[in-house]
Amino acid sequence: MSRLTELLARAWIESPDLARDIEAEVKALSARRSFGLNFERHVPETVYLPGRRVRIGDKVVRRPVSGGAKSVDDTPWIVSGIVQKGGARVAKLMARGPSGDQREANEPITDLMVVAEFRDPIYPGLRSVGRIESDTDKPWHAVINGENFHVLEALLFPYEAKVDCIYIDPPYNTRDKDWKYNNDYVDTDDQYRHSKWLAMMERRLRLAGRLLNPEDSCLIVAIDEREYLRLGLLLSQVFPGARIQMVSTQVNPANSARPGGFGRSDEYLFFVMFGASAPRRLLLDREWVSAKGRTFTGSARWDLLRRSGTSANRSDSPGGFYPIYVDPGGPSFKAVGDPLPAGKSKAKPIKGAVAVLPIRKDGSEGRWQVSPERLKAYIDEGRVRIGGSKAKGFVIYYLKGGEYEKVLNGDYPVDGRGPDGSLLVGEGDSDEVFAVPSTQWRIASHDSTQYGSRLLASLVPGREFPFPKSLYAVEDALRFFVAEKPDALILDFFAGSGTTGHAVMRLNEQDGGHRRAICVTNNEVSAEEATELAAAGLRPGDDAWEEHGICKHITIPRIEAAVTGRTPQGPKIRGEYRFGKEGPIAGGLPENVEFFDLTYEDPEQVRHDLAFSAIAPLLWMRAGSIGVRVDTPSNSFALTDTYGLLFDVDSAAPFLKAVRQAVGDLRIVYVFTDDEKQFQIITDQLPQQLESIRLYEAYLRTFAINTGSD
Repeated sequence: MSRLTELLARAWIESPDLARDIEAEVKALSARRSFGLNFERHVPETVYLPGRRVRIGDKVVRRPVSGGAKSVDDTPWIVSGIVQKGGARVAKLMARGPSGDQREANEPITDLMVVAEFRDPIYPGLRSVGRIESDTDKPWHAVINGENFHVLEALLFPYEAKVDCIYIDPPYNTRDKDWKYNNDYVDTDDQYRHSKWLAMMERRLRLAGRLLNPEDSCLIVAIDEREYLRLGLLLSQVFPGARIQMVSTQVNPANSARPGGFGRSDEYLFFVMFGASAPRRLLLDREWVSAKGRTFTGSARWDLLRRSGTSANRSDSPGGFYPIYVDPGGPSFKAVGDPLPAGKSKAKPIKGAVAVLPIRKDGSEGRWQVSPERLKAYIDEGRVRIGGSKAKGFVIYYLKGGEYEKVLNGDYPVDGRGPDGSLLVGEGDSDEVFAVPSTQWRIASHDSTQYGSRLLASLVPGREFPFPKSLYAVEDALRFFVAEKPDALILDFFAGSGTTGHAVMRLNEQDGGHRRAICVTNNEVSAEEATELAAAGLRPGDDAWEEHGICKHITIPRIEAAVTGRTPQGPKIRGEYRFGKEGPIAGGLPENVEFFDLTYEDPEQVRHDLAFSAIAPLLWMRAGSIGVRVDTPSNSFALTDTYGLLFDVDSAAPFLKAVRQAVGDLRIVYVFTDDEKQFQIITDQLPQQLESIRLYEAYLRTFAINTGSD
């Protein structure tokens, strides 16, 4: 660095501007990790908003020309004014050139598209674009169309530290043009392809970490072999305190050919567990715990009590070196002795008994797996068995926790006790077993062709989506973490075809749960479709273009079909659900779903208190997405079953009276005031069990997103 510092000093003398840029890069390099994952962070990202009305002060780019796929000028312009010319609205544009010179231009509004950079302060809102209600007693799921980074930031208000599980299936960065960065498809020959992918993922994972409940939640990320190594390192760096496991899961039994390599049949699932989160033991088919092609005997497994493998020597745990006294007449257990003092290898004899110590055949001293006190309890429970003989030596076995639980749960029949008091465990004849599976999943229902692509084709005939997940594979991954959480909140911010939302509704159908899913996706069209639509003279923002986007063309119709049991064309869906709760798909699922577009509100409307409807869904979501929503403000206050809103502090007295008299599931009170003291006076008089939140009188100031921090 000394030589670099010397050169930098010379640069400051000869060209301060150049020196300043070089110094910034040097600082960035110096800040990099010595070990771990290093990558270019490529900031800032920019989002095109083709459906947003152009306003004064907006950043805009020229829309793609008819028949083309690129902007005429990717440099953002600022709209300094809007005038009428010849019956058309024309924007006055201003921009800075590379040398700092100011440029001006005039452009028809119809040829401009608003852009939002990740560092620009924005005012997000949600606009309902439809809903489907099937069960009035249940909360509402949400499908949100928008840039997922901005949606995640908006969701921090209702859901920070409240999400139970996040399942995402991000772009795998495998194929050419299968995802976008800064509105351009990333090619496989892009030398920054991997760092762009990591930069994109890191920003979103950091927000995901804020949404997850730190006490008990799980993040599940699906990925293939192209990025799994980098993703694993990234997850470790973003979530250093979490426990991370990777599962290999077969998704294509027929194999996908890899030129010059082995055929691929599996993908990977990273499970990032926070707090007390851990996979729960579930009732599973035998295929989960039995290797394919092997016979599963169904008998309980008795393990050696003497430890093997790591930390198996006496010196590793001196308290584990103690005698177990066996009456050879039974054989039966006579007594359990205390740990022997250091240096002593012979137990005190007991009349009529043989002392068994954890000594290996080669004479080396080992140790038992459990303490003397715990072993005594295990013997009383029948979990310890004597094998071998007096002549050849007695061997002690025991049932570990998982196997003993299977006995208690009835997976294996118990036919009494043997002479040594151990349980006589028979073979289980059930096709199911309570278990936590291994990290190798080879499950027939996880076939992504049969239960992903073909199932989707039956729900939305004639509409294609690349590589949708098996519905049952997503169900199973979620089930290990939300089976015992009937009111769990589950988020997917790479929702794609909507499999996660469908899976959550299926889980509710199977156990009567009230879980909620929030599915976030954009409305992009594929690279091939973009070329075809552009050739037809269409541009982003045109209705005919937007109708082909992921959200409108696939996600929303798929979720609607799952609830109604009918295709978008109207006929009942053919086929049946195969696993879990079986039955005709045409029966539908009794759930409520609302569809939203993420909006970018006008700062002028924010300043003049004209944007309440944009935040109304967020207030309702924080209160549980249940029942009636207040979409317009009043001059005093409003009260629903789950939340109250005090718009005018002068109406505090009747509002407080109404709150105290309210019955049901009232959870939250929102008070609109810029005065912190007034807020405290009012909230001090509220019932203690209610959450109270102060919102600015200029509503959206509360929700402003300033994404300057990266």
